[in-house]
Amino acid sequence: MLSPSLDTIRVFLHVLAAAIWVGGQFALAGMVPRLRAIGPEATKAAANGFAKVAWPAFIVAFLTGIWSLFAVEASNELDYQITFGLKIVLVAVAGISAAMHASSDRKPVIAATGAIGAVSAIALVFLGVLLAQHSG
Repeated sequence: MLSPSLDTIRVFLHVLAAAIWVGGQFALAGMVPRLRAIGPEATKAAANGFAKVAWPAFIVAFLTGIWSLFAVEASNELDYQITFGLKIVLVAVAGISAAMHASSDRKPVIAATGAIGAVSAIALVFLGVLLAQHSG
């Protein structure tokens, strides 16, 4: 069996946290129509339950991303730096939109911030794979 390294643990934690954050959003979104049929409080209860695992996952992904800044030798190529900078911007967009989504009671805000959060989360996963492929 291969021996894991500290890098293996860092990447594993980052990918696991991203899977919870992004995958959980889509799983919850898929359940919303059924939850609404149960009653108006069901959706809110499910969202609050998800938040208890989603926000810690977001923090783990953020912290392991910071850890990666120090552990991975980044390329000085302009394309790599632009891609990395875009990923950092999207981390902020995803976090802010999720916080706004969770704290609003206005349907247009909830819809818009949910969509922005979902698209930015997907883009983050793609950019993470792109960056890992380039530096690997």
